Amino acid sequence: MTEGVMPPSRDAVAVPLHIDPRARFEILGAILLAMFLSALDQTIVGTALPRIVSELHGNELYTWVVTVYLLTATVSGPIYGKLSDLFGRRPMIMIGVGLFLIGSALSGLSQEMWQLVAARGLQGLGAGAIFPIALAVIGDLFTPAERGKYQGLFGAVFGVSALIGPALGGLLTDNFSWHWVFFVNLPIGLVAMAIIWRLLPPVKHPESVRSIDYLGSAVFTAAIVPILIGLTNKQKLDWTDPVVGGLILIGTVFLALFVWVESRAQEPIVPLSLFRNRSFTVSVIAVLLASFGFFGAIIFVPRWFQFVLGSSATESGYQMLPLLVGLIGSSVISGQVISRTGRYRWIVIGSMAILAVGLFLMTNLRAETSLPTIWLWMLIAGIGIGPTLAAFTIIVQNAVPFAQLGTATSTLTFFRQVGGTIGLALAGTLFGSALLTETPRQLAREGVPQPIIDRFSAAGSTAGELEVGKDLGGQILAHVPAAFRGQIEPLLPRIVAAIHEAFSIAIANALWIGVGAALLGLVVAAAFLPELPLRQHIGEVADERGAASDRSLSGGPRSAATPGSEPAG
Repeated sequence: MTEGVMPPSRDAVAVPLHIDPRARFEILGAILLAMFLSALDQTIVGTALPRIVSELHGNELYTWVVTVYLLTATVSGPIYGKLSDLFGRRPMIMIGVGLFLIGSALSGLSQEMWQLVAARGLQGLGAGAIFPIALAVIGDLFTPAERGKYQGLFGAVFGVSALIGPALGGLLTDNFSWHWVFFVNLPIGLVAMAIIWRLLPPVKHPESVRSIDYLGSAVFTAAIVPILIGLTNKQKLDWTDPVVGGLILIGTVFLALFVWVESRAQEPIVPLSLFRNRSFTVSVIAVLLASFGFFGAIIFVPRWFQFVLGSSATESGYQMLPLLVGLIGSSVISGQVISRTGRYRWIVIGSMAILAVGLFLMTNLRAETSLPTIWLWMLIAGIGIGPTLAAFTIIVQNAVPFAQLGTATSTLTFFRQVGGTIGLALAGTLFGSALLTETPRQLAREGVPQPIIDRFSAAGSTAGELEVGKDLGGQILAHVPAAFRGQIEPLLPRIVAAIHEAFSIAIANALWIGVGAALLGLVVAAAFLPELPLRQHIGEVADERGAASDRSLSGGPRSAATPGSEPAG
């Protein structure tokens, strides 16, 4: 007999939701609609963001419009997971969607950059409920062997929203105003709330919740915020500056304190005991690393289309389609393959390798790069990203005890968003630093005389402040002293070409963080990810049919008494 596998028990039946198949799929549809709302917001904002930053004059806060959303969603996600176990899935997801809609309305009404950043933070606070609770509901409804089909649909939801979002965001931005990319959430959100309220049963698992780790959430926020601010400040300052290195050091100290707090919390937002489960630990690390490259590509590539190619917001949305087609296709296909075969290890390893290749190709981006070429690079990267949206959730939900399903799923989401948040901040730092360095270098390469380069005040900073959708030459003249405009005007074609090239190289440099992270994730998955048979039951039952041996990081065998679990020590 295989170690850790027990014979099946005849009375192995414990389905948490006793509902007919039709109602089950209606609930699935309602959850997918809620996820579509959150996913649409992330993709619709991407193509409008260059125009938003230009109009609100907030280039230095460019990444913060996304980063603050990810931060508040990240911190609140595990708390929502616990609250949904305690008070029920339905009320918590309703609260989350409600906060999301309030944040959407305030974002659309913003007149200054700080107002938009604050409103996006509120949006993220609501969005934090949607993804982890949606995944927990799927865990309530379906066995691990079935989940591949439906979590593949989750990837498809992100893909469909990614197809619709950029085009819709561009259409609204070009024909109305960027404010409508937030207002459009309101009718969709209200429909989602109505359907969820009518269909979703008030499922709860109060026996699994003893307390809620508010202290851990506060300490984690105190750790991440100074780190992100320090990385943002690095665009123009040295590592030794107190507002760069000093803030990062403070954040690191709080991270150490966070680990200490979590080790003593009764119900930590990041349960350290889960990390004794090798499948869980490897999945968390790989998901965190995969997010580094994904968020960088989604945020920075539309900016290249609009700034360098002169595309409208609508056009840049359509130009992102190859990335999204690859993501949708690979997410759905990988979910189906895992569900049919019960195998996932080589799918995960292959996806990380493909992601690394796609992002590496995109680091060759230059001003003269042809559209078919970058479309091919994006397609490859999308194929690599897609399986990470479905496979790792299946792996984690198959490897942990059913009582920890919501906690493990929300923790996985937590680290996915942590990876995106930190990765985006690092990418923004690389972009800003490269732009400062490359702008004078490219001006010199274009034959612009050195005295003009010297007089081109704060050349790199100026390049970063130029607005999309407006005459670049006129903006350049507006950024230099009037006395020098006569000397600069004949050189404008060369200066524009130099800035386009510097901008392209800066974006290419920003994507290197994703290449390194994907390669590291590949090594981790290849070396440490075990392959466990998918369980064929729902809930904590005596049936051990799917509980294959999975040794913990401490080397202990899986307990035969708890399907899908591993020993604490």
